[in-house]
Amino acid sequence: MEDMKFSKIKSISIVALIALTITACVDDGEDGSTGIAGSDGADGTNGTNGVSTFVTTNDVLKSNANIAYAAYSDSLISAISLQNAIATFVATPSQSNFDDAKSAWLNSREPYGQTEVYRFRDGPIEAVEGAINAWPLGEAVIDYVAPVDGDSGAATLVGTNVISGTDTIDVALLESLFEANGDADVTTGYHAIEFLLWGQDLNEDLSGAGIRDNSPGQRPVTDYALDGACTSGVGNTVVVNTCIRRGQYLTVVSDVLVKDLTSVVEAWEPAVVGNHYDDFVNGGDASLALVLEGMGRLSFGELAGERINIALTTNSQEDEHSCFSDNTHRDIFLNAKGVQNSYNAQYTRIDGEVISGASIYDLLVVAGEHELANQLRASLEATMSAAAVIDTKAKTGTPFDVLTSTNIEQPNVVAVIAALVAQTDDIEQVIDALSLTAGDLKQDTDENIGG
Repeated sequence: MEDMKFSKIKSISIVALIALTITACVDDGEDGSTGIAGSDGADGTNGTNGVSTFVTTNDVLKSNANIAYAAYSDSLISAISLQNAIATFVATPSQSNFDDAKSAWLNSREPYGQTEVYRFRDGPIEAVEGAINAWPLGEAVIDYVAPVDGDSGAATLVGTNVISGTDTIDVALLESLFEANGDADVTTGYHAIEFLLWGQDLNEDLSGAGIRDNSPGQRPVTDYALDGACTSGVGNTVVVNTCIRRGQYLTVVSDVLVKDLTSVVEAWEPAVVGNHYDDFVNGGDASLALVLEGMGRLSFGELAGERINIALTTNSQEDEHSCFSDNTHRDIFLNAKGVQNSYNAQYTRIDGEVISGASIYDLLVVAGEHELANQLRASLEATMSAAAVIDTKAKTGTPFDVLTSTNIEQPNVVAVIAALVAQTDDIEQVIDALSLTAGDLKQDTDENIGG
């Protein structure tokens, strides 16, 4: 198989091309116009309440596609930064470099979380989404795991795992192992990197009082030591080759992530005849229906059902999306933000630039559906407010796995679910109002969350 490792020169070229292409394809509104990409309002008027009377479905699709390209491009840029931080850490496994790699992982999740609204619509992400973001992870396939919760000791597995084994760790091996024995065997993507940086979150009851601890995984930096201090868990000294192989796995899995995200960015690149961007913006009502279907399916089944309600009802850290780093609050907030971005046609890039254009809200106003336009906008804002509560609590010391485990905090989680259900109902109304045909927005979960 071709070596997928990206050189520094190629990484810089990708970033430069992304920045140049977005600048060239998105109207920044500096000429006094509304900045709606693709608007054919030749007379320059803005219409009622700042909404152009010339907004069309095609305008909305161009805005949506430009934002998708920007968000995936940001995901790739930040993944390359993560890749570089990992390379530095593996070469020099100091605590400072370890912390930098963790920070780079957290930063990389910010743009990617907002792209998940582009799933469920037959886009290029569907071919690689599992390899990029699947969970729960097959930890025991990759590295040591603790025998019991609260114990950071080495694994008591029958057989071996990749890092303690002898197979050459390369792209071919990681991809061949991915879901080889079912969905539980996830070996690549963001969460494999997360596990290798944080380790298991083994804090079920460290206090002995039946209360879950509020810290994330505690993998020691010595798990990557290149001398006699090499460990597999706190105090478990092992041969240095184990640490070398752990570093190799971390390096290769970051290469795979960059490779997969590159394929998605290339498919969304504007002005390329015959690629996904071109097909999507020329898809008319069928593409618009997919936009709304993706918004609804992420809101209801994936986010409210699979990512929040299951973790709430099972009270299980393993059912938490970013369970090793305790970053699930950001997953929830950013997924919800991605839905709002798609409705308002606005996205803030990682460098602070705002990409905006003709929106579904605008289209509803032009269609005379003012009340419904404002109703869905309000529902989305209510969801963001509820998600912000969880986000703030986590940032101030009460992470998602603690919120779901204590009666006093669970209503805050339930409030997000209820808001997501309400906005899904409004999205269904919008689909009907615009006379579109979409799939079932509630097909992706068996959770009883919608009444």
